[in-house]
Amino acid sequence: MSAAISSLVSYGMDQVDPDATAHLKPLQAGQTMTLAVLNSAPEVAVKEAVETGTHLDPSLKEVTFNPTYETLFAPEFGPLNPFKSQQMAAPRNMLSGYAEPAHLNDFMFEQQRRTFSTFGYALDPSVDTHHVATGSFIGAVDEAEKNKGLTVFESGQKKSEKRKKVKGGEAGEIDGFLGPWAKYADEKDLAKPSEEEQKELDEILAKRQKKGRNEEDAPAEEKTILHVKEMYDYQGRSYLHVPQDVGINLRSADVPDKCYLPKKQIHVWTGHTKGVSAIRLFPSSGHLLLSSSMDCKIKVNTCHSKAVRDICFNNSGTQFLSAAYDRYLKLWDSETGQCISRFTNRKVPYCVKFNPDEDKQNLFVAGMSDKKIVQWDVRTGEVVQEYDRHLGAVNTITFVDENRRFVSTSDDKSLRVWEWDIPVDFKYIAEPSMHSMPAVTLSPNGKWLACQSMDNQILIFGAQNRFRLNKKKIFKGHMVAGYACQVDFSPDMSYVVSGDADGKLNIWDWKTTKLYHRIKAHDKVCISALWHPHETSKVITCGWDGLIKLWD
Repeated sequence: MSAAISSLVSYGMDQVDPDATAHLKPLQAGQTMTLAVLNSAPEVAVKEAVETGTHLDPSLKEVTFNPTYETLFAPEFGPLNPFKSQQMAAPRNMLSGYAEPAHLNDFMFEQQRRTFSTFGYALDPSVDTHHVATGSFIGAVDEAEKNKGLTVFESGQKKSEKRKKVKGGEAGEIDGFLGPWAKYADEKDLAKPSEEEQKELDEILAKRQKKGRNEEDAPAEEKTILHVKEMYDYQGRSYLHVPQDVGINLRSADVPDKCYLPKKQIHVWTGHTKGVSAIRLFPSSGHLLLSSSMDCKIKVNTCHSKAVRDICFNNSGTQFLSAAYDRYLKLWDSETGQCISRFTNRKVPYCVKFNPDEDKQNLFVAGMSDKKIVQWDVRTGEVVQEYDRHLGAVNTITFVDENRRFVSTSDDKSLRVWEWDIPVDFKYIAEPSMHSMPAVTLSPNGKWLACQSMDNQILIFGAQNRFRLNKKKIFKGHMVAGYACQVDFSPDMSYVVSGDADGKLNIWDWKTTKLYHRIKAHDKVCISALWHPHETSKVITCGWDGLIKLWD
């Protein structure tokens, strides 16, 4: 290995210049070397010799010499940009321009702002003067001259003297003492409208007459049409007679053992020209169906001059009541279709119910648009009681607790419980989270109230003692906001049914609150659904498309 290295070192040594290998040799003692200073930078022109002017720092506030115009307005970096507009090239310290620092009192700013919003004028902020002149205002200058430049905080008028009252006498005199209830000395007992006010009143009354607001109070003429060939059969029985040849005992008081879900449509009743508002089955048997509609008809009677809102049978089904937007409640004979009596208190009735007790079939209650529940006697036609505690129109009335009490709901988003014939509610239910409940149904066993809430839920309240909300029984999944869709139960309490705004029939399981089935029943709102009390799977629906359908 050493031989190879020595051969490499000796290779070409004879031809190498000694100075080329001088850095490889050790320094000899006694000899010194000098280092030469080298300047590798090229020769360039001095910066001061190239510059033609003096640059100023834009942040300087004072200059100690007299600069030229070009020096003052020279660009900050590099040459002038030829593509900048005059506006962009102008000096600025913010995006929209140059804002000079200025001090303004907060009170003065608020004073001028309020003066401008009230009177339409303010001091010109560009004029720096303490003397108010005509030219120093902006906005409504004429108004400023009229008010002499007064602001909202300055009062231009003297305070009017306080009105004097008639002396009320001494406190010891009981009969002559008026105290704080004394009249003003210049007070007038009679007030008559001026000529201008009288003209305005006449115009308003004329407009109301044109719009038909001053309508006649007389009720519409009733008319009855019989659609069957014969009113009585060969045995002298009318159509009110409960049939016995339909394959089911309609007179039985027992409910079906087991109910099933309806699956298909089996019949459609037509005849109404507008939306159906309510349907009711004949009491106990359910062999007849009563319907009311927006076409002013109670099928088969032409009854009211305006849409019919609600209907209700008495216990025997021989008579029924109707409530309509013509402000009349009418009592009808179910067999002949004749109007027996008419009742009104000049308000629109929203719901009507007979008292279910056999000894009180001459009494009925109606929820009115003026926040009252009014009780009438059909024998005298007079109001015998008023329940006035609600803060909004009364939507529903439901009898509970063996008809000793009734429950009412209203637009005031509350539920109230009343003792019969006592005009003070003994139970008031209202929570901030509650919504209006325009449809309420009592369960077949009388223990629960199903309330259609406007937040797209069916709420269940106890109907016996404490009327508590059952938080475990809340039925969801349908859209009913804005519509009073009637709720109903199956006879065996297995299912809950309701229509919705999309025209669908919704069926829930009572125990689990699960939405079992949904059927597209109507083209418009499905406003009511009734489960037949003696059938296991027959449901009747009505909608705003004017149709009534039977499902099985």
